[in-house]
Order: sequence, then structure tokens, then C-alpha cells
Amino acid sequence: MSRKQKFPSKQDVIERTPDPAVRAMLLHMEQAGIETPFDRFDAQKPHCGFGMSGTCCKNCHMGPCRITPKSPKGVCGADAHVIVARNILRWVAAGVGAHGARGREVMLALKGAAEGSLDIPILGPEKVIAVSKSFGIFSDEKSVQELAGEISMILLDDLCRTLPGPHRTLEAMAPKERLAVWKELDILPIGAYHEVFEALHRTTTGTDGDWENLMRQLLRCGLAFAWSSVAGSAIAMDCLYGLPKRSRITTNLGVIQTGSVNVAVHGHSPVLVSAIVQAARRADLIEEAVSKGAEGIRLYGICCSGHSALAKFGDVHPLASAVGAELVLATGAMDLWVADVQDVFPGIMDVAACFHTRVVTTSDSARLPGAIHLGFDHHHSNLSQADELAERIVRMAIDAFHQRDAGKVFIPQARMDAEVGFSVENVLATFGGAPQLREHLESGRVRGIVNLVGCNNPKVVYEEAVVQVAQALIAHDVIVLTNGCAAYALLKTGYCLPEALQQSGAGLRAALGPHQLPPVWHMGECLDNARATGMFRAVAEATGEALKDLPLAFSSPEWSNEKGVGAALGFRLLGLNSYHCIEPPLSGSDKVSRFFYQDTRELLGSVMVVDADPQALAARIIADLDERRAALGWQSPAAPAAIAQAHHHEHGHEHGHEHGHEHGHEHGHEHGHEHGHGHHH
Repeated sequence: MSRKQKFPSKQDVIERTPDPAVRAMLLHMEQAGIETPFDRFDAQKPHCGFGMSGTCCKNCHMGPCRITPKSPKGVCGADAHVIVARNILRWVAAGVGAHGARGREVMLALKGAAEGSLDIPILGPEKVIAVSKSFGIFSDEKSVQELAGEISMILLDDLCRTLPGPHRTLEAMAPKERLAVWKELDILPIGAYHEVFEALHRTTTGTDGDWENLMRQLLRCGLAFAWSSVAGSAIAMDCLYGLPKRSRITTNLGVIQTGSVNVAVHGHSPVLVSAIVQAARRADLIEEAVSKGAEGIRLYGICCSGHSALAKFGDVHPLASAVGAELVLATGAMDLWVADVQDVFPGIMDVAACFHTRVVTTSDSARLPGAIHLGFDHHHSNLSQADELAERIVRMAIDAFHQRDAGKVFIPQARMDAEVGFSVENVLATFGGAPQLREHLESGRVRGIVNLVGCNNPKVVYEEAVVQVAQALIAHDVIVLTNGCAAYALLKTGYCLPEALQQSGAGLRAALGPHQLPPVWHMGECLDNARATGMFRAVAEATGEALKDLPLAFSSPEWSNEKGVGAALGFRLLGLNSYHCIEPPLSGSDKVSRFFYQDTRELLGSVMVVDADPQALAARIIADLDERRAALGWQSPAAPAAIAQAHHHEHGHEHGHEHGHEHGHEHGHEHGHEHGHGHHH
């Protein structure tokens, strides 16, 4: 058991948040008596030690059983190692299901568009052709529609295969060196559904009692997560909606306009959101909004729906992550809140009730008591009605506009420009090809590339860890890729602008400055981890080196849910280290912890590093990148830039504030995790 954890309070967030809009909203909501996720987090303290260490088992009803010195085994005889392994395997299986379920919807939409049963254009013909060549199904005689239909069936087969056979997406897209490693370890997945089914089977009463065998199944689930739930879903999205387009947008709460009909899209699935974007552009609906006294219709993005629609369609202003959603609602300026699937906290209903905001749920998988349900059914039999549903949703927002209570509207005027829409394709085109990027890496102008992503977690100060890790990486000439909820912190604080190169080292300025590139490349939503994988593979192919030997890494400082474990595993399986400020619930088993933290170095070429201090975590990332560079014989990078404690951009206000760095985190255990996460260089 660990000693009691000391986590930050809401007051710590108010004092140290890197975003002034977050501070303003927390103070405003406190004065109004409106509860936030940070209040609820404080109310949960002290947290359950058994849950934190992973040693509580409730998989049968002879328990729940908890492991203590007095009772070292559960009723069935399972010890701490088996219980911890079962629990983390179920987490990863849930993550496979989560991303896979929302990916299935777009795979079905791609199939419908290809067959003509859905009136949706295929906007990514170049992606269809490239993927069909990777799958070995391309023919000049086949139309884009035909190829898209075949791709959709391959993706769906990999998702739900029951008859054992090769996972075609993985075998077509994964590096050959990795395929050999995974085959040798006997962890190649049959299909996403199969591995989740098998994970749940193995963790039921009296089934798999070998923690090492449970870990092998966890690795299979990790591959299913990476190559079906993430890569497969991302392929379908790019085929159907096209590749991201580079653009400059404005973000944060200051972009909210009180004169327009305001619609927030919150969640993950792009199918209905894309139809809502089209509906909001319709002249007749805009005219209808104007007739009600509005200046027009504006869309705002929360969580991944915002990132996805933004990169594909534009016309969406990104505002906040899932944890920050209630702060956006408390502006009182949203007329309709469209909640689709995942990362939509039930708490939004309490905040919406304080204002005029109507909430509409659009997925049968994600209903909320008190919300109006208007969406796709359990069988996805009404995907063809997306345009009709979108029209009804936009009209509901228009009808709600006149109900807004202007006296309750409170909008902090923080705003920031950002450049978005980066992809492997447009980045390599900007550089003139992968060899140019390789040369920047080998010369040391670019120290390395890190995918900095993940959800938010109140166990660290909201968004502070993401910003501090990014600051340090950029100062040390590391290119940062970002997507998903973590990306909001970097969008709002100016790191997605070329001007942020002022805070980088001389090497990064020399490599990126001539191309007017920012030091942080926004690649979209959390599924767009697949873009980071593609970027890393392009670097590996250009250098001729294995991924596990390159100065590349994955970091999700504030990860908080099952999908976060799967995302880290996806990169670990490629041989890339993962870095976090939050411990996974493993400390109750030294064996499972050792496997997760360090034993995977021999198996996969990667380790997991956890440090509650984001600056120390960044230092470890940089040291590990340098270690890989030295082993390759590449040139040493130049000295880093000084890291500013506060930074300004020419937006008429300050972004970034002086923070104290005495974190007060006591997240470590008494034994200091001698099994791996104290290995600092």
C-alpha cells in the first residue's frame, strides 16, 4: 500500500493554471455556487488506497476482495499480482472498446458512402488510393467508390474478426521489424472484438491465474487498440472526410460571440458533427437564425469533436477539453450542447440546468438523464438520416436563442490564435520530403520528436503539466506533436504559432523558421495518435533505423482513463518510451509494476517513466532522447534556450503567469518505485 497521496486542490488550480480563462471561470462559478470537476475531486479525498494500488477485486460477488498483509489472497486464491494484472487488463480492454466503438460508426459510414446507401461524398480520394495500395487491393480499373468499399470491409473485419486470421491493417501498416518482434512474443491480435472478448473471459472467476499470461493478453489488446481502434478508425475518417487542411484559427473562451446562435459539439464521433457543420452553413438556416434576432450560427468544439471537425471542415472554434466542458457551459452563452459519445461527464447536466442551455445526446451508447435524445440508433440503421437529424438539432439551437439570459452570460476575454491541421503528408511536403527532416535530426538542429497528448487529470494542476513539459521540450529543440485534450492547453497558450519559436533553441528556429512552422504541430483529435505513428514511421524509413533506436517518444502527462493506458501501450509496443506525471494503478504488485515500468525494455525496447514533477519528467525525456542520439552517433544538439516563466504574444493580453514550482506533490510511494521509475540520468 502507498502512503496517502497529496493531490492539488481547486485553489491550487486557480493559483497555477496556465490559462487565465480557466482561473476566471473557476472564480465565477465559485461565486455562483456552481460545482466543477475540481470541487468533486476535492470531495473524493482521501482516495481509496486499494483502488490506487490496483489491489481491489470485484470481478465476482464472493468479494469485493482487497489485499492486505492480513489477507494476502482473495477468496478464490488470487494474489496481488493476479488481481492487479486482471484490473489493468480490463482497463486496456475497455479502451479498445471505447475507441473501437466510435471508430465503427465512421467505418460503417464509409461503407455506406461507398455503396451509395448514404448520401455522403468521399472527400479523401487520395487517402483511399494510398491505403488501397498499402492493402494490396489497388487497381486502375476500380473506382474510388469500389476501393473505399473494400477498405471499409477490411477495417470492419479487423475490428470484429471471429474466425482467426491475419490482422490486415496491422500487417499492412506496421513496421516489418516490429511485426517480427510481436510474432516472436505471440501477441499478434486476431481482431479488436476478439481480444476484448478474450480479456473479459480471462479475468472472470477461476479462469487465468497467471499474471504473466494476463500481461501477454494485455499486449495483444494494446496492438488491437493501436491498429484497429485508433489506426483503423483514423483511416476511415481520412478516407471519408479527407486529410487535415492547414489553417489558422482562434481559440479560448474569448472567441464566444453573444450575438450568434451558439452550438457546442462535444465528444468524439465525426459522422453527425460533420452534418451539423454543413447544416450550420445552410443559407436558409442562417436566415432563420437572423429572423430570431441572431447574427448567425457559430459552432464551438469541446473535446475531440472540436479537434476533428476543426481539422477537416473549419468553422469550429475549439474551446476546452472534457474536464473543462463545465467551465464553457458556465459562460451561459451556449444555446445548445450536442453530446455524442465518450468523455462527456454526467456533471454537465447540472451546469446546463443553471442556464438556458439545452443538451442533446446523439449516441445510444451515451445517454444523459434530462437530455433530449436525437441521434443514431443501436443498430446504426439511421445513419442515412444524418442530414435530417443535423437540421433538427440546429433548429433547436435557433429556437433556444431567445431564451438566453443575458444577465447570466460571463465570458473571459482570453483568446489566442493557433495553427492547426498538420498531417504526415503536408508536413513532409513542407520540408520537401522525409530526407530533409532526417537531416535536421541527424545534425542536431532537431533533438527529437515527442508526441505530447492525453486527457486531463485533477491529480495534477489542470493543464500545467502539459504546458511545462512542452516548454522544456521546445527549449531543447524538440518538435512536439499534439492531439486530443492535451492539445487545448497548447492551443490556448500560444505554442501552436510560429512566434513560439522565440522560446525554442537555435536549432529548432533554424529548422522550422524558414518554413514558418510552429514548434508544436496540432494533428487533431486523440485518434490522430495514428498521425504521430505515421510520422515516426516516416522518420524510421528515412533514416533506415528501427523505431526503438530513434530519438522519438510518447508523453501523456495527465492521462486519466482506460484509453490513456491503451495509447501509451500503442507507442510502447513500437519501442518508444512513454512518460507520465500520473501513476497507473499497479503499485500493489511489484511484479506487474516491474513488467510495466522496465521489463518491457528487453521485450519491446521501451520503458514507462512516471514523475509527478513535469519539469523533472521533461528532463528525463530529453536525457533519454540524447542517449538514443549518442548510440546512433548523431551530432550533439546545441545548448537549450532559457525557459521563460511567463510569455506574451501580440494579442493584447498576457498568456501565461508566474507559477511557483514547489509542487507539493507527494505522489511517490514509500519504496520510491525501485522497479523503474526512479531511473534518472
